[in-house]
Amino acid sequence: MESFHWLRDLFTTTDSVAHIALLYAVVIAAGVYLGKFKVFGISLGVTFVLFAGIVAGHIGFTAPTPILTFVQDFGLILFVFMIGLQVGPGFFESFGTAGVKLNGLATTAILLNIIVMFACYFIFFNTNDTTTLPMMVGTLYGAVTNTPGLGAANEALTAVFGNSAPPIASAYACAYPLGVLGIIGATALIRFLCKIKLEAEEDDLAAQEGGNVAKKPYKMHLEVTNKYLEGKTLLQVHDFLNRDFVVSRMVHNGELSIPNRDTIFHLGDQMLIVCAEADQEAITAFIGPKLDIDFEQQDQPLVSKRILVTNPAINGKTLASMHFSSVHGVNVTRLTRHGMDLFASASLPLQVGDRIMVVGPEDAVDRVANKMGNSIRRLDAPNIATIFVGIFLGLIFGSLPIAIPGMPVPLKLGLAGGPLIIAILIGRYGYKIKLVTYTSTSANMMLREIGLVLFLASVGIKAGASFFETVVEGDGLLYVLTGFLITVIPILIVGPIARWKFKFNYFTIAGMLAGTYTDPPALAYANSICSKDAPAIGYSTVYPLSMFLRILTAQMVVLFFCG
Repeated sequence: MESFHWLRDLFTTTDSVAHIALLYAVVIAAGVYLGKFKVFGISLGVTFVLFAGIVAGHIGFTAPTPILTFVQDFGLILFVFMIGLQVGPGFFESFGTAGVKLNGLATTAILLNIIVMFACYFIFFNTNDTTTLPMMVGTLYGAVTNTPGLGAANEALTAVFGNSAPPIASAYACAYPLGVLGIIGATALIRFLCKIKLEAEEDDLAAQEGGNVAKKPYKMHLEVTNKYLEGKTLLQVHDFLNRDFVVSRMVHNGELSIPNRDTIFHLGDQMLIVCAEADQEAITAFIGPKLDIDFEQQDQPLVSKRILVTNPAINGKTLASMHFSSVHGVNVTRLTRHGMDLFASASLPLQVGDRIMVVGPEDAVDRVANKMGNSIRRLDAPNIATIFVGIFLGLIFGSLPIAIPGMPVPLKLGLAGGPLIIAILIGRYGYKIKLVTYTSTSANMMLREIGLVLFLASVGIKAGASFFETVVEGDGLLYVLTGFLITVIPILIVGPIARWKFKFNYFTIAGMLAGTYTDPPALAYANSICSKDAPAIGYSTVYPLSMFLRILTAQMVVLFFCG
């Protein structure tokens, strides 16, 4: 057996690089595979890495604490930054009319989670023990299944307690499994409390989709019959009408052409117009009636082509500034971003990753394609510089001390809050400072998951040494019970309010609640009972603000009440 001493040393020499790499490989692989097992159709997913780490730490399969802390913090930074970069482009746009209401409901639920946590703390626990409230914070973030919040709370506790910070990951692990079940169960219970019939909700969504004409591109063929337009240029007509529209093709005296801003209107001209669907009636009333023809079916040397924007120099430039019609002799009729069709308004800024529909002579369209880049290969290479520039700025921003009277230490957004806010701002406004923020969905998910599993494995390994003493011999069952109450009570308050007061569709409510708890299994449940996109829309509307508030309130609760 002595010949295998090298294998024994690999598993027991805790300060070797090979041992540390092996430790993370075993814990992460085991956690990911075990997380795929489903109970009642629900799996814990990648979060099972935390439990695998706890087991490893408990049996002494560990690494030096400074190494674990570094990997934990780096994983957290990478995780929250990639989340921020993903949600940034839609963060501020989520506050539309319905978005304000949904985000208000989500904020209410987040505050109720904290209130219920404090109520459980005073009812069930010994308030004289200084470690109890921090452990309840861990329970809170397990109950709401929010790992970045756990990381932010962990970091704030280290600032307050130093190396003697309570192992709140143990309480998090106790509350998490029932938190996942509780979110889905409470969402299903709302359906019965509010006497909701799923078939009727589906019918309502179908009716709403039929009547929703705002912001969708609309294509129509018109004939100029308004005498006022005779001799007016396209630019003059556009300014007078004060509506966004694109004339992509025009027939004058039997000749088909691509109009530009200086093209003159004449009575009897026929044109293909693309506009926002909500504007089509006003444009038709002003220009002339619709025609039952299709220019695209006529024999003419024009082509329509989708072009991918991959040239970094184009990032942030508006469609108007590109002068597509006057300089290039083509028109951009629509734009697709993150799978959504947008109307090609003149003020819309282009971003790397956009797909634009260009209409014009084939050689002109090809020239525009070359200018835009139109190279999928360029998008395959991640913009790694932008990521680390953002992390650099996020760490500086997160380290700024904010002195608040009554707090034992200055408030800092820290390793979680700072990078998250900077990532959101870069994702939305990075093009203004020439930062290319495009990252493919697969690349974003890969970096995010790597950061998450590194964080979870590190937290689990560190907590494993004291986990069973804390949970089995301590207040483990109380953490499970209080965690369930923290999960369920806010949902059963906010859900009926969203239904009875604001009249939201049940599927939108289900998606909103899943987004408030940043819980993908709950979204998967909502999607499984609905054939429409309402759950995903509700989820994506509140997810950015909810993630931000979960991280921010984690630090505020710790610094205000645990000092």
